[in-house]
Amino acid sequence: MKLSRITTPRSTHHRPVVLAVALLSAAIPHQAALAALPQQSLVPGGVALIAVGDGKEPAPTVTFAGKRVLTTTQDGKWIAVLGLPLSTKPGRVSVDVQALGGSRDQHSVVVEDKKYVEQRLKVAPGQVDLAPQDLERVDVEQKRIRESLGSFSPVLPATFSLQPPVSGPRSSSYGLRRVFNGQPRAPHSGMDIAAALGTPILAPADGKVLDSGEFFFNGGTVFIDHGSGFVTMYCHLSQTDVKPGDVVRAGQIIGKVGATGRVTGPHLHFGVTLNGALVDPALFLPPP
Repeated sequence: MKLSRITTPRSTHHRPVVLAVALLSAAIPHQAALAALPQQSLVPGGVALIAVGDGKEPAPTVTFAGKRVLTTTQDGKWIAVLGLPLSTKPGRVSVDVQALGGSRDQHSVVVEDKKYVEQRLKVAPGQVDLAPQDLERVDVEQKRIRESLGSFSPVLPATFSLQPPVSGPRSSSYGLRRVFNGQPRAPHSGMDIAAALGTPILAPADGKVLDSGEFFFNGGTVFIDHGSGFVTMYCHLSQTDVKPGDVVRAGQIIGKVGATGRVTGPHLHFGVTLNGALVDPALFLPPP
């Protein structure tokens, strides 16, 4: 087992260095172009950049927990861009690497612990426990959401360096876990950006709309596939301006900020996934 750790060069403002990128039409097996890599953060909810092979060789197939992992090249090496789920335990984490010729190997990184904020709240039972019909709807929608967030298309993203979908104060609530009446809920797996009702939401990079619709918790929602398991999610929209199958370009309006779903006020919930893992969106955005 090999231990690999790679860091990306950054400017004095800690922005990822922008490198040459491939268009969405390029196929992964023949793709050897460099991408603007996200910031590495070896913690649960972060991103690991793992050297997995010689860039002169054909692209290897990399998987983690049974899911395909995005690969690109940098400095003459194949790099796996691994999303680390919030549930990742501290310690060594390995990816499985299969070369085109069939040989198999494992490469690993060491994930450090990170203590995210926990809030304990007491509320009326009716605000915690869902009615049977609502629970049934949520179960169906969760499968639909997982399908979009876990998708993997055979193309490479145009870039990992995203522009904010809306301007506004960003919360630092990624990873926040709320405990209602002693019942823990899933950690907050995205970034909330404060913005006025009706503010246009812009696609942060080129991509293709996977799904859109109204969801019980998320309200108006759009999912955009940027390629190779790199997917972004936009929730609580008051208006959706795109539909599944639409190709969108960076800066294109995809909807408007709203307060739909279970929210207390208008804002955008922005999520980012790699290999099906919802990771910290701040690793892909310029500093606020």
